[in-house]
Amino acid sequence: MPESSWLLLLLLTVAAIAAFAWPHHRLRKAVDAPFPAAWREIVLRNLPVYQRMPTSLQRQLEQRIQQFLHQKHFTGCNGLEITDEIRVTIAADACLLILNRNTGVYPGLRYILVYPDGFRVTAESSDAAGLVSTRWRGLSGESWSNGKVILSWADVMRGNRDFTDGANVALHEFAHQLDYEDGATNGASLLSSAARYQRWAEVLGGEFAALQQAAVQGEETLLNYYGATNPAEFFAVATEHFFEQPQQLAEQHPALFAELQRYYRINPAEWRPTAQPPS
Repeated sequence: MPESSWLLLLLLTVAAIAAFAWPHHRLRKAVDAPFPAAWREIVLRNLPVYQRMPTSLQRQLEQRIQQFLHQKHFTGCNGLEITDEIRVTIAADACLLILNRNTGVYPGLRYILVYPDGFRVTAESSDAAGLVSTRWRGLSGESWSNGKVILSWADVMRGNRDFTDGANVALHEFAHQLDYEDGATNGASLLSSAARYQRWAEVLGGEFAALQQAAVQGEETLLNYYGATNPAEFFAVATEHFFEQPQQLAEQHPALFAELQRYYRINPAEWRPTAQPPS
């Protein structure tokens, strides 16, 4: 082979290595950078549970936030201007679900679309005769399998301000993203073994059926009736209660709490208002 060809091959090899390594270098640099004080103030202000977390989890959350913001693209809708307040708050909600987990920072998620308030979408339905009709639906959030999450900023803040009522649209929609990690939104995300899937199906399937029955009969229950819609919605609703009402969930639904604790690898019921934010 002529010397010029060897040189060209060498240059192409170096360029390929650089193209592969450069994004990883930029990501590592973003994650290793000191967490901005202004961002920490946002998390302290808009995610009250942060103050109750152990220092080790606070720092881990901050690193996940940095990676999330480095990799995801935010778009404001209906005239909303995307600010650090919006980006950091939504990233903090999303990353709360992936502490101590090695599944990556939502690798299939690319875009976060944020409306100033609730938004409307069209939905098609058909009657018994097969006649298709279109109607408008008002929503506070949606999670799509094509790498998008859509949120109402007003509803995100409403869910975060009261982190004890079991209702949080951001946690709900990002739980759907976790659910889709195995390629299907069916209420069962990636688990470590066949035995885990079997136990998950037994516990969450039983709890889902019980919630459906309670919804039909109008019985009082800790879990939101919306979780009775289908298994995917049940997992998302259960996630909201796991993080916002961990003590109540552990007392009233111990098997469900244990499965979610095993999945999320944390126990929010242990978090107490004694941890100080890292300096």
